[in-house]
Amino acid sequence: MKIEKRASGSYRIRKMYKGQMYTVSFDHKPTQKEAMLEMAKELEKVQEKHNRMDFNSAANEYIESKRNVLSPSTIRGYYTIMRQIPEDFMKKNIHDITAIDVQTEINRMSKKCSPKSVSNHHGFISAVLGVFRPNLKLTTTLPQKVKNEPYIPSDEEMRKILEYSQGTEYEVPIVLACYGLRRSEICALTLDDINADIVSVTKALVQNENKEWVIKTTKTTASTRKIIIPMAFADKIRERGYIYKGHPGEISKYLSATQKKLDIPHFSIHKLRHYFASKMSAMNVPEADIMRMGGWETDHIMKSVYRHSMIEKQEESKREAAEKLRNALFS
Repeated sequence: MKIEKRASGSYRIRKMYKGQMYTVSFDHKPTQKEAMLEMAKELEKVQEKHNRMDFNSAANEYIESKRNVLSPSTIRGYYTIMRQIPEDFMKKNIHDITAIDVQTEINRMSKKCSPKSVSNHHGFISAVLGVFRPNLKLTTTLPQKVKNEPYIPSDEEMRKILEYSQGTEYEVPIVLACYGLRRSEICALTLDDINADIVSVTKALVQNENKEWVIKTTKTTASTRKIIIPMAFADKIRERGYIYKGHPGEISKYLSATQKKLDIPHFSIHKLRHYFASKMSAMNVPEADIMRMGGWETDHIMKSVYRHSMIEKQEESKREAAEKLRNALFS
């Protein structure tokens, strides 16, 4: 066993055990026997800790190890999942959990949660097990995902909404959402982020695990971007003196109430990002440019837009065919 002398004058020995490096330090140069005994004690402590570790402890340790690299909203989501996991699973020793245990938990979740929630649930459990049980092979069968086609409002519907919201607290957030900004990005903006007609998107307002609203960097590297808005609208924001001061949830409530008032199908504020992508695509803006403007890293949004466009075309074709048949039969 190699004994290394540090620059500080102390000595250390290191040993790789089950993929993890362990270190023992000495204030004097130990003999080989001393080094081996101390390392054996250290590994015994580690083994004892592992033997006592239940899934709850492992999950908390996993979250803490990721705290500085994950967003506060992701951390909050992890703790939400932990609260949904039954106590008997949380108390299971991490080394006793089997693939069948995981499948049983997913079966239980599938009875009351959406396929997406179940997938997130499984993703967290498998991530924790991947760190503490890297050799455990999971072959979990997840519920089939349901394809929900997002409702993309028409230009006429958006004009009605914008006309109705003109002059209200919610006009600016709704317009910015039409330019592809997320609600969290809109709520984090200040006047300093608007230079002439350019909006710099560099941060987001999200909830942490304590349900406190905090400012953080944008969701992904691609989310940090610059958006061009009409100069007249930028001037209107500057004259107003702020972007939005209210609670993020109030924007969604207002939009929902407005849709009901105007007899417009319900869609969330987030779906205006789909509207933005759809309009850009219809204007033949290159896909790569649309993704950059919307802050998307993958092309999933474009697949959704193309699918929506195909459905509309199929609907038009079916109606044309039905009309031709009607003319043949009844004209």
